[in-house]
Amino acid sequence: MSALLDGSGVILNGDSPWDPQLYHPDFCSRILRQGSLGLGESYMDGWWECERIDELACRLLQHGLGERARPAPDRILYRLQAGLLNLQSKARAYMVGEAHYDLGNALFERMLDPTMCYSCGYWKEAETLHAAQLAKLELACRKLELRPGMHVLDIGCGWGSFAEYAARRHGVTVTGITISREQAELAGKRCAGLPVEIELKDYRELNGCYDRIVSIGMFEHVGHRNYGTFFKTVESLLWDDGLFLLHTIGSNGSEISVDPWIDRYIFPNGVLPSARHIADASEDLLLLEDWHNFGPDYDRTLMAWRDNLEAHWHELSDRYSERFKRMFRYYLLVCAGAFRARDLQLWQVVFSRGRARRYDAFR
Repeated sequence: MSALLDGSGVILNGDSPWDPQLYHPDFCSRILRQGSLGLGESYMDGWWECERIDELACRLLQHGLGERARPAPDRILYRLQAGLLNLQSKARAYMVGEAHYDLGNALFERMLDPTMCYSCGYWKEAETLHAAQLAKLELACRKLELRPGMHVLDIGCGWGSFAEYAARRHGVTVTGITISREQAELAGKRCAGLPVEIELKDYRELNGCYDRIVSIGMFEHVGHRNYGTFFKTVESLLWDDGLFLLHTIGSNGSEISVDPWIDRYIFPNGVLPSARHIADASEDLLLLEDWHNFGPDYDRTLMAWRDNLEAHWHELSDRYSERFKRMFRYYLLVCAGAFRARDLQLWQVVFSRGRARRYDAFR
């Protein structure tokens, strides 16, 4: 185990904040046997502690232990499953909603900022999480060149953050869809009195035509077998002079893989797209107008969510177990470390339909 860590700056039971302190004699054998799944589960079980899990994750990934932490049989099994089965089929579309987004609005209300954005903030000129999320929403609206009276489709509307902001600030009508019942209920309440309609629906059930389409933090649940269907759906729903903004976490490589701990405990059936996946799936359907990467901003966003969760846990402790708290803390900090290591990216990509317009949002 120590040989794997040589050169990473991580020392078992060391003195640095990112050094794990081991409390169980079987820790090393469990990690060598189960990889990243064992690392996450053993933290949930209290087998080890670490002051800076985010820094631990960053250093391990920079040392090249990301893919190596996934046992070969698990990688092979997942690739076989992903190759033979559509893990994100229409019949399975609501699984992640039930497993993650329906964990309880009280949890997310305390972890997120007042906009209820559960996606990366834009920190270029922001000093607080709330300012960063407002900046992200305004950035998306500017890129979409919104004008009063437009009808906007929000695919994966969450708790209505974009729908509420765009309707209130830019005078547009918004139709938002989500696969989470909890999100749909709260989004409807938050957008009451605004020209916003929230529906519990999968993107493959959509019809109609829209001036603009936006999808923020949803594409990670589409799956590589459905990328073509997703972009064909967007193209069919967009007016000829329309614009589509895709906001998604991205992978540096095109090999289909998944972290087994994240897949089991956080986002079942989630898979991250690569730049090639997006380009190939949208080719001949939409014209790529702009590609913006602000992945490092997700590090800061996740750390802010962690701070909120810790500060408000006393309001949640009667509803969730200590093991659940450790699970969520680990999820937020490991992901922050992955963005810090540049192992993950955050992209906003703007597409237009056809070639009858000039895209001038930032010119």
